[in-house]
Amino acid sequence: MSGNEQQKIQVVVADPSALGLFGLAMVTLVAASQKLGCTTGFSFIIPWAIFLGSGAQMMASVYDFKHNNLFGATVFGAYGLFWISVAFSWMIKMGVFGAVLAAGVDAKQLGLAFVGYFIFSCFGTAAALKTTKVLLTIMFFIDLLFFGLALDTLKLGFSWAHELAAWSELTISLLSFYACGANFLNKWYGRTILPMGSALAK
Repeated sequence: MSGNEQQKIQVVVADPSALGLFGLAMVTLVAASQKLGCTTGFSFIIPWAIFLGSGAQMMASVYDFKHNNLFGATVFGAYGLFWISVAFSWMIKMGVFGAVLAAGVDAKQLGLAFVGYFIFSCFGTAAALKTTKVLLTIMFFIDLLFFGLALDTLKLGFSWAHELAAWSELTISLLSFYACGANFLNKWYGRTILPMGSALAK
């Protein structure tokens, strides 16, 4: 091979979407249980937020970049970083990193982060029009989740905001479990076992 020639090597990796969706499904299931009052506290949500909500989705993001899947890479990456940030926010509030940090907590800063993620999720929802109906529906409920979280955390006086966030999060979990199973089984068997619905936009 001469000095002017370049060799390109493509590393083939499996589709990581099922893993990323499983991470999303698990963390939202556990977190929704707390919002709905079925469980209490954040202590046992934190491990799932770090390892499933963040770790699994970040892994999916990295491999979706290798797949040249801009949607999956960006969305999984953004939500993976969200869950690790939220986990650390909870730990700061609980005093894990000391009383000084815990005393300086201002919930409005977290509320503004929810606003930022609501804006990002709206872009993600527009992009999801080119994916599947199930993914589009998940993104729609993620929009509702961040909308409710932002209103509730910023104390804007809407009593229904917490309920909106809680039920949206549970819906995200159930839809993500379905999407995880559909992606896994459809790819494994090479045919449609669980339909995801065709894209609404080209």
